[in-house]
This record gives sequence, C-alpha cells and structure tokens, in this order.
Amino acid sequence: MSPVIEVHARARLITDGPLTRPVPVDLRYDPADDRRTVHIGLPDGTDWAFGRDLLERGLRTPIERGDVRIWPCGRTQLIVELHSTDGVEVFQFEIRTLIRFLARTRAQAPATQPEAGREPQPPSRTTTRPERGAQHARG
Repeated sequence: MSPVIEVHARARLITDGPLTRPVPVDLRYDPADDRRTVHIGLPDGTDWAFGRDLLERGLRTPIERGDVRIWPCGRTQLIVELHSTDGVEVFQFEIRTLIRFLARTRAQAPATQPEAGREPQPPSRTTTRPERGAQHARG
C-alpha cells in the first residue's frame, strides 16, 4: 500500500478588502482513495477533492470544472477559486509548492490512461475533513 502524501502549506486568502491573509492549507493525495484525485483541506475543516489533472492544467492555463476554477497569476502564483452554497473562496498559492506536491504524486502513481468515454470526476466538497480511509460525499 502506498503512503498518503500530505503537505502542510500556506496560501493567501483573497478577500474583497485591501488586505489578504495567509492561511494554512493541507494538500493531500491518497492513492488508496483514487489515484486521480487530490485534496485541498481548508482551515475551517472543509475538504475539496478534485482531479489532479485539473490542478496540473491550471498551472499552465485557466481551467474550470464544476465548482472549481484555477488559473496562473504571473510566473510564480496560482489562483484557486472554490464555489459553494456558502459563497466563494479565493486562494493564492505559490506555484513551486504545488509543482513539488504534484511531482510527488506523479512519482508515486504514474499517470494512467483515462477510460474511453469517461468524463473526469466533478470536484467535490465535504464540510469536515474525513478520517483517512473514509468515503467522501459527492456534492
């Protein structure tokens, strides 16, 4: 069984006001869960799960899938916008942090060919972080 990759990182929460604030986030990859899925755990306990390919493509070009929008901001920053019934949260990440995280996930689980005709999984959000090995609600 492959180990879970978990990286404690910092992001900047972008708000309507003039100031942004740093927030701790957890980047997590569990190959036992789904080899194509990564998670971003937010400080309020919310866990967002979405395709690793979405994050990888967002490093190069704007992309949107379901409730998640990702785009590069200059050469060193990445914006992740998360939509929910509670509103919108916008985070700014250092690209190098995400590149290192994704490289570790690729090294552990080489990319597999997508099944013919299969659509990528839509992003999902759980309101509290699941215990390791728990199932995630799709929403």
